[in-house]
Amino acid sequence: MGVVAIASQGLSLALGARLLQRNRSNPTPTPLPSVVRLCSSRKGSARRMEVLAMASFEAGIGVMGTKLGMMTYIHPEGNVIPVTVVGFREGNVVTQVKTSATDGYDAVQVGYRRVRDIKLTKPELGHLQKVGAIPMRHLQEFRLQSVDGFEPGQLLDIEEIFKEGDLVDVSGNSIGKGFQGGIKRHNFARGPMTHGSKSHRQLGSIGAGTTPGRVYKGKKMPGRMGGVKTKIRKLSIVKIDTDLRAILIKGAVPGKPGNLLRITPAKIVGKNIPKN
Repeated sequence: MGVVAIASQGLSLALGARLLQRNRSNPTPTPLPSVVRLCSSRKGSARRMEVLAMASFEAGIGVMGTKLGMMTYIHPEGNVIPVTVVGFREGNVVTQVKTSATDGYDAVQVGYRRVRDIKLTKPELGHLQKVGAIPMRHLQEFRLQSVDGFEPGQLLDIEEIFKEGDLVDVSGNSIGKGFQGGIKRHNFARGPMTHGSKSHRQLGSIGAGTTPGRVYKGKKMPGRMGGVKTKIRKLSIVKIDTDLRAILIKGAVPGKPGNLLRITPAKIVGKNIPKN
């Protein structure tokens, strides 16, 4: 999300007027899912206007998979490659197609991993039964530039979406480390271990005394580490095994074995992502 702050009131009003005039002259929605909001805030006698523009979409339809672990793959050319094995359970079915006319943006909702009916609520079951889909635990949206060719109940084929050698973005929850100190969490250097020093792994100073007399927000300190959504970009697909319903991705991906992964085509500006 890009944020442009304009301090001058005259420039702010002029920019807002131009945006409103442009929207009125071109009522047809653009193919990109963008949202423009004009926010005004007042602090004392000063006033400023912020234009928040948001445009986020995937380079193509993606799938969900399960991390199975890591192994060493020997390429036919003799190269030894560390890979992550990602398996696919029953699912990856299109459960809903959203369009700009009905929902304000274009997206495809995909379901993954079959579960028992008792694991879902009645609204969730009704949503899936409407398109004739099986009960699935995970539902995620993939915002696209165009949703042509997708329909509810469609099964996504891994071989049709990805090929060996393609670059993908893999996102998932990282491994939780619990409460950790500054050295492990932020790579701080430790203090002297000898010569009478009593500050070995302590944090040290966190700010001045009288001025400012407080700790700045965002100060790197000990705290909970890991367990957050992480994305690894531009990983290469080494091999696709259709018999085992698994793919081998070069390198490490977030999470531990059994974690849910979201795999999408890598965003490459100028190739599958417009420059502007």
